[in-house]
Amino acid sequence: MFKSVGKRVKKYDGEGLVTGRMTYVSDLTMPNMLICKTLRSPYHRAKLNKVDVSEALKVPGVYAIITKDDVPHNYFSMVPDHHVLAEELIRYKGQNIAAVAAISKEVALEAISKIKLDIEELPFVIDPVEACKPGAPKVRPEGNLHLFDGTSEVRKIRKGDVEKGFAEADYIVEGTYTTPSQEHAPLETSASLAYLDEAGKLVIHSKTQGLYFTQGDLANVYQLPLNKLKFVGGTIGGGFGGMNSIHTDHLAGLLTLKTGRPVKFHLTREEEMLYSTIRSPWIFKFKDGIKKDGTITARKVDILHDCGAYTELGLYAVEKNANMIAGAVKVENLEVNSRMVYTNKMPSGSMRGFGVNVGQFADQVQVDKLAHAVGMKPIEVRLKNSFKENDENHVGNPLVAVSSIETLKMVAEMAGEELAPEYANMSSK
Repeated sequence: MFKSVGKRVKKYDGEGLVTGRMTYVSDLTMPNMLICKTLRSPYHRAKLNKVDVSEALKVPGVYAIITKDDVPHNYFSMVPDHHVLAEELIRYKGQNIAAVAAISKEVALEAISKIKLDIEELPFVIDPVEACKPGAPKVRPEGNLHLFDGTSEVRKIRKGDVEKGFAEADYIVEGTYTTPSQEHAPLETSASLAYLDEAGKLVIHSKTQGLYFTQGDLANVYQLPLNKLKFVGGTIGGGFGGMNSIHTDHLAGLLTLKTGRPVKFHLTREEEMLYSTIRSPWIFKFKDGIKKDGTITARKVDILHDCGAYTELGLYAVEKNANMIAGAVKVENLEVNSRMVYTNKMPSGSMRGFGVNVGQFADQVQVDKLAHAVGMKPIEVRLKNSFKENDENHVGNPLVAVSSIETLKMVAEMAGEELAPEYANMSSK
């Protein structure tokens, strides 16, 4: 039972990693393999009237070119509103419009250069605050703010009476915090290799971090039963959450179904940096009430999440954030107002605790401000307001096996922070 726990265990793939013998999806090749390249939108927002591929199809070595009309079901993602290939309204710069399968990268790029677009650039919005305003260009026909449960622009959490809590406070402390876009920059960029096996099953070698999520998603795109679609996961040459989103699997598979030949789609470093999903930007506005003795009486948080042009994983991030944004301090009077706005940027994806750690950054800086306002050490304010055993969290869930006070005390000891007896003797139990 305890062969591994508490012991040094050899990493099962360590030798392959350090010697360079490990095989990644980007290393794979097959006989008669075709290369995929895509034509992307040059505009942040545009009306796409027509795509003419007639001249591109004449390029020697081109086996197929697909547009939205060639996709059995042109929607994908966790919230399936993202277009596999662009429809009439283009929503972000770099959105895929057409995909080519050719005998080489050079031939595919030559074909891309010969595709003719009838396209009209439209006004766009990339600032999330501007996108919330009534006159902003519409990223989606239905509007720029997500409607939670189809009715409300705000995801609300309420606990106690926040105005009563503010009235009881000796100090009101406010703060606004922002986090930027962030690209994962994996060593191995997004890559896929698709082919049809001897039984006619579509096989995709993928570096997805969510194999069965991707399989289910793309079975819908291809309109194939799951027993006709096989995903092969291998070593991921860098993910960090970025490979939870689909960047290459969908088009490699579609072109294989179109041509009957193996197709590889491997993003360049430039494409990965510009067009793959990102950790998306957030704006947090905190308003806290605190007594002179350090008791937090009320907390109000207004949140704006910029999820880009499509929902992707943005809604999931907002739900996590709304439930955890109030932080690790006990607050009896709480109001959380979370909004998700669409902008003409690359859609948001997942990245290392997405939706959570961005909010905890804002919460922790705000708690330090509270401590300074009342002349206490920051760790004392945290200890004063810590959750204890059998407390309820901010959304009404009972807490068991709580050890926040013990953890804070250990941190204080490691940092050489001396605690007054009233804090040194505290317990989560």
